[in-house]
Amino acid sequence: MLQDPLTLYKLIVLYMLDRVNFPMTNAQVSDYILEKEYTNYLTLQQVINELTEAHMVSQETIRNRTHLSITAEGRQTLGFFQNLINYGIKQDINDYFRENEYVLRNEVSVLGDYYYSAKAGGYEAHLVAKDRDISLVDIRISVPTEEIAETICNKWQEKNEGIYRYLVGELF
Repeated sequence: MLQDPLTLYKLIVLYMLDRVNFPMTNAQVSDYILEKEYTNYLTLQQVINELTEAHMVSQETIRNRTHLSITAEGRQTLGFFQNLINYGIKQDINDYFRENEYVLRNEVSVLGDYYYSAKAGGYEAHLVAKDRDISLVDIRISVPTEEIAETICNKWQEKNEGIYRYLVGELF
């Protein structure tokens, strides 16, 4: 067993990120690890920050959600040390992804963000739906107020599939 529990937590995070072919949000990783009671929230955030500083995990923030991905350095490190992760923990993670991969992927595949655009003279909502790394829909909508842009982004999260089907139906 590992002497340093932080090392085990780092390997667990790397193992999780290596098992999916899409970025996971910090919240998704945290929910799983906290549900399993491997560690507490503050320790987990320390672990994620240390992995990021060591360039084993990359972070991208999109509208208050931090997306985590394993880097080449992280994969290499995991390759060297993944045998230090208990088989039961690996099996739990694999089972979790087998049962929840679609939901997890959908949560990070639908992105809605907005920003002020001086060129447009208002706000621009940027809406994206992806399948793996392929953009299915990428829409920019100019609107007069921040409130409207925020509402559009929120509704995109709920209604993206129907909107995609509508667009395909109308355009093909």
